[in-house]
Amino acid sequence: MHILDDLKQRDLIQQTTDDEGLRQHLEDNIVTLYCGFDPTADSLHIGHLLPILMLKRFQQAGHRPIALIGGGTGLIGDPSGRSTERSLNSEEVVKGFSDKIKEQLAGILNFDNGKNSAVARNNHEWLHSMTFIEVLRDVGKHFGINYMLAKDSVDSRIENGISFTEFSYMILQSIDFMNLYEKENCTLQIGGSDQWGNITAGMELIRRTRSEKNQEEAKVFGLTVPLITKSDGTKFGKTAGGAVWLDSDKTSPYEFYQFWINTDDRDVIRFIKYFTFLDMDEIKALEQELETAPEKRVPHKRLAEEMTKLVHGEEALSQAIKITDALFSGELKSLNAAEIEQGFKDVPSVAIEDKEIGLIDLLVTAGISSSKRQAREDIKNGAVYINGERNQDLEHQISASDRIEEKFTIIRRGKKKYFLIRYK
Repeated sequence: MHILDDLKQRDLIQQTTDDEGLRQHLEDNIVTLYCGFDPTADSLHIGHLLPILMLKRFQQAGHRPIALIGGGTGLIGDPSGRSTERSLNSEEVVKGFSDKIKEQLAGILNFDNGKNSAVARNNHEWLHSMTFIEVLRDVGKHFGINYMLAKDSVDSRIENGISFTEFSYMILQSIDFMNLYEKENCTLQIGGSDQWGNITAGMELIRRTRSEKNQEEAKVFGLTVPLITKSDGTKFGKTAGGAVWLDSDKTSPYEFYQFWINTDDRDVIRFIKYFTFLDMDEIKALEQELETAPEKRVPHKRLAEEMTKLVHGEEALSQAIKITDALFSGELKSLNAAEIEQGFKDVPSVAIEDKEIGLIDLLVTAGISSSKRQAREDIKNGAVYINGERNQDLEHQISASDRIEEKFTIIRRGKKKYFLIRYK
């Protein structure tokens, strides 16, 4: 199947500059394409996944992807999709962010795949060496002010104000496309639909500079993916705890797995099409499963498994499933300390001295029960669980046997109220 046909049946194409021309270009060539990722934090988040996976889809179809890290543009800030100016980070900070992002991209794209190996580039390499005079004389003359003002990324900011710094971002991204075209024969830029203006500006710069040099018109193309919205109106990629990061230290594999498994029924098949590499026959079978047995949540589990494995690997997926199963069954003693850190990251916790303490005293000290009287009632009524096991012994002493790897004791009061005891 042609790569464009696969993308269309997954609803992954928002805009293309020349659908038929691009189709023929992809048939006739091993095409080099790129997508840019500005290092605005020390990790990418799941909002970046769609364009990353688009690069991966083209790579699997035999083409050559460039993951462009915006070490230069990241110092400026893209106005697209924003109503206010970005805070500017120092060069040192942006470089640190860039290095981490490169590592994350290498974990998803194949950087060792022969002729169509993915490569990482950093636009700091060429933007940093350009003088302001060079930008104005060699590039700026090709950009009409009216042309720039008409772009959505600029027009949407005129009313609230936009600095010359962010206004110039379009020029810098256009330089990227021109540079990659000249040095790497890169003929296709992809991105989110909010990047359409920047992408077409880059194509126009390539056309104008070649025309100026009386060179043959370049065959260059642009393609965008849809910006993702959720059916319930909330922003994709956000949770109560903030963004869902690709860095396992910022969002644990268990949290990552839970994000996907909790996908709304109305979104799950769409997200499977967008984010997984399952074929359409299997996706249709999952859609049928959702219609006939929605309570089993089979598509949700498959989505969570595919995404966690893709980003964090098989071992992390197994760990996330183990934590999920243990929490569902109450078999908490099967978890080790690292898994408890993941699964109970957001539950109330208290640190106590590493010594024996009566269960009643612990319940009061940790704020699990409001008083000793309440603690006794909770224990007698069977509402207190230690590491998943009910305990109705009023005289019970929390000792070494109740500690998981000498670090934690998990107390549950009632059906769902968990508390994590840490030992100093």
